[in-house]
Amino acid sequence: MPKWTYWTLSQRYLNALERLQDNVEAAPYEEIVETIEKGLGVRLSKAFDTFDKTPLGSASIGQAHRATLRDGREVVVKVQRSGIRKRMTEDLEALEAIAEYADSHTDLGRKYRFSGMIEQFRRSLMDELDYQCELQNLREMRQSLQEFVNIVVPEPVDQLCSSKVLTMEYLDGVKVTELPGVAKTELDGDALADEIFRAYLHQVLVKGTYHADPHPGNLLVTGDSKLALLDLGMVGRVDERMQDNLLHLLVAISDNRGDRLSEIAVRISSEPNHQLDKRAFTGELSELVGKAKGSSVQQLKFGSIVMEIMRICAAHGLLIPREMSMLGKTLLNLDRVGSALSPDFDPNESLRRNIGELASKRATDSLKEGDFMSAVLELKELVMKSPQRINNLITNLSENRFRVDVDAIDERGLIQGFQKIANRISFGAIIAALLIGSSIMMNIDSEFQILGYPGFAMLVFMLAVASAGLFSLSILRKDD
Repeated sequence: MPKWTYWTLSQRYLNALERLQDNVEAAPYEEIVETIEKGLGVRLSKAFDTFDKTPLGSASIGQAHRATLRDGREVVVKVQRSGIRKRMTEDLEALEAIAEYADSHTDLGRKYRFSGMIEQFRRSLMDELDYQCELQNLREMRQSLQEFVNIVVPEPVDQLCSSKVLTMEYLDGVKVTELPGVAKTELDGDALADEIFRAYLHQVLVKGTYHADPHPGNLLVTGDSKLALLDLGMVGRVDERMQDNLLHLLVAISDNRGDRLSEIAVRISSEPNHQLDKRAFTGELSELVGKAKGSSVQQLKFGSIVMEIMRICAAHGLLIPREMSMLGKTLLNLDRVGSALSPDFDPNESLRRNIGELASKRATDSLKEGDFMSAVLELKELVMKSPQRINNLITNLSENRFRVDVDAIDERGLIQGFQKIANRISFGAIIAALLIGSSIMMNIDSEFQILGYPGFAMLVFMLAVASAGLFSLSILRKDD
């Protein structure tokens, strides 16, 4: 009986990993100043009116300091740790070696293709190490999320940014998991959880670019009860084909359609399994969505469901694209954020409520100016060439020159093969009859003898042996 699998860590490990969000040991202040002045090409005192030596938060890649610009605006300066790129590269090389070994020598590796996951992680991490990429992500995400009034993205200060320094608007707030009890009672958690869930569906299914690291350290509740989205160094990208498939996949989960879910999973797979046991595969997915439907609101986690779908696909020999692993990780983080904002938030109900609008936006957004012009040009070519093509078709039909080529079995070759087999069988029967006849004639007395045996019988026997030899030689030389 297939079981719904969960991966769990002890609280001790969870607490240690959570420290890595924004509570890593800070880098020396002198090192931070050197990185800023080298990256911006200006002295710290010239770029900022004030600069707080104590960081707001420290993570594994960099740390953030509060500062004030010359015009009085409050900003946050994100500074990359010295030498972190070299250390990250070395760590990634070690992970790639481990993943390649696992893929070659373990069943788990052959199912999940860890090398692909590590490659996807490497690309995202390299982008995260270049703050110019994050600067572009900030601009893109501010534009993408304009319609969500309760979600804010800090505005970057372009002239004070480099590959290792990122200056952006300061947004004051509290981590979603550290909200005090009074603030929770005053906060409309249901509306905020619904909005962040819709915003991520919008990013993934409509825009195709989403914030891929929404852990609680990167989402703050501001003083005016809005959600601030921070640290946009890691983003995920989804192409149009995958967007369509993901939309169908989420609808299948929401509608408890295991059969439909199995079809979509096979379609998404980058390497089809021709020996797939469809009945068992569909059964496991139906059981999964059935349990999800029967779960309480607190237990219903889209991230866990997506990760479990990936596990079931791998167990049945279907290779899911590496983009799905990053999306699953993002949804797992988002599950925790939603629970922190509103324990009673129901993502399934929110999906049902918004799926029509998402599908409409998805279709509208697909009609971009470039795509529309391309379609118009193709339609123009079709209209202009159709009369000539129709005329050629009618001419060929009237002159009996219309021919249909069918890629089927070569009937002529098949018949020739059958004829060869029949001839071989008949010739073999004749040789056998000659051998049997010569054996019978050996018992007949005759004055004409060869080697002490009746001569006629020996002649027939030698004829049979010679024919059998030539027959065997012909088979060896001519048959494939």
